[in-house]
Amino acid sequence: MTGGAPLRVLVVAKAPVAGRVKTRLGADVGDDVAAEVAAACLLDTLEAASAAVGAEHCHLSLAGDLTGAVRGEEILAATRGWRTTAQVGDGFDERLAHAHAAVAASGPGPVVQVGMDTPQVTAGLLLDAAAPLATHDAVLGPADDGGWWVLALRDPAAASVLAGVEMSTPTTYDDTRAALEGAGLSVGGTRVLRDVDTVDDAEAVLGEIAPGSRFAGAWRGLVAP
Repeated sequence: MTGGAPLRVLVVAKAPVAGRVKTRLGADVGDDVAAEVAAACLLDTLEAASAAVGAEHCHLSLAGDLTGAVRGEEILAATRGWRTTAQVGDGFDERLAHAHAAVAASGPGPVVQVGMDTPQVTAGLLLDAAAPLATHDAVLGPADDGGWWVLALRDPAAASVLAGVEMSTPTTYDDTRAALEGAGLSVGGTRVLRDVDTVDDAEAVLGEIAPGSRFAGAWRGLVAP
C-alpha cells in the first residue's frame, strides 16, 4: 500500500433489530428470523475483517443501538478493539461518505469498506479487493443485483463523491463508478459477490459459504429444516 500506512477495514452496518434489518427477507421468513440472519451475517463479516487486518485497524460505522439487538453482546465482543462510530447523514450515500471521513480522520492509510449483506466474504477476499490499490486509486466490487459489495480507496476522504449517488438501485454500481471516475480517480475491479436480500439469495450464498459459518448455522437452523 501507499507510504507504508496500514490498511484499514470499514464495516458499515445496522444493528440487527427485528423489523429494521433485511426487511425484504423478513417479508418471507418473518422479521425475527430475518434479524437473526442479519446478526449472523454481521458476525461473519466482523470476523473476516479482524482476520484480514487485525482489530486495531478495523472500523464499524453503526446505525442503531446494539442494546436489545439480536446477538448484541456477541457483536460487542467481536468489535472489541475496533473504532465504532454512529452513522451520520440523511441518506445511505451521505452515511457512507461520513463513515469514510471518520476513517480518514483517524489517520493515513487505505481502506476497504464492506456492508453486512455478504457473509461469504473472507479475509482473503478483503485483501484481494485491496490489492489493485497498488496501481489504482479505488477498487469497486460489483454485486450481482447492480449494486456493489466492496469499495477500496487509497484515501478514504475520496468517498465524499458518494454523497449524491443513489444507493440500492439496479444502476448503483455504474453510478458509483462514474462518480469516482468523474472525480479523477482510476478505478480497478474485483470479483462479483451476491448480497443476501431474499430467500433465493440466501440459498445461493449457502452453497458457497463455509458450513461452519454463523450465517450457515442460522439459515439451516431457522429456515431450512
